[in-house]
Amino acid sequence: MEKVTLPGSFGEHSLQEKCGTTNRAAAFYRNQMLNHLNDSMRQFISEQEMVMIATSDAHGKCDCSFRAGLPGFVRVIDDRTLACPEYRGNGVLASLGNISENPHVGMLFIDFFRDTIGLHVNGKARIVENNELLQRRHLADEVRHDLDVGDGRTPERWVFVEVQEAYIHCSKHIPLLAKQDKKIDWGTDNDRKKGGDYFRAKESNRSL
Repeated sequence: MEKVTLPGSFGEHSLQEKCGTTNRAAAFYRNQMLNHLNDSMRQFISEQEMVMIATSDAHGKCDCSFRAGLPGFVRVIDDRTLACPEYRGNGVLASLGNISENPHVGMLFIDFFRDTIGLHVNGKARIVENNELLQRRHLADEVRHDLDVGDGRTPERWVFVEVQEAYIHCSKHIPLLAKQDKKIDWGTDNDRKKGGDYFRAKESNRSL
């Protein structure tokens, strides 16, 4: 009988075996995990206003960051490619710094407001500058619009993700939330509007 190679890492499969979840995991891989975005996934991403992005550097030091924008701000280029805009931030570039050393990323989209469901997208990322995009012969109209929009929402650059895994995050523990209106000051450097020193880090002891 031909051996089937399942997705996931060696450590992942070893732990499944140890915990007795191998059959459950195999059914999940078989029924829920794709190596591309199907139509339902693409539609879902086109409606989302937020995503969490996990990265790590060359030594495995991890970071998880939040990204947000107008619905569909993460652009679906095709069934294997996503384009996430990088708006003006604090200048640390933690996620991009990691990507420059290690292209593997994990993205988690969650719908808190209607269907309470999530979508994981794992893949390989690369940083794309705006001038490189403009040189492309076939540039999606939505992306071209994003480059010209102004009012603080013009991306400084992009993260393109080559999709390798896409699968559901189940609904049962996702809360159903009510969305409130909030004025967004895109691209602002105003300290108060960004939250100031909310966690009082400036006055905290740094010698611990």
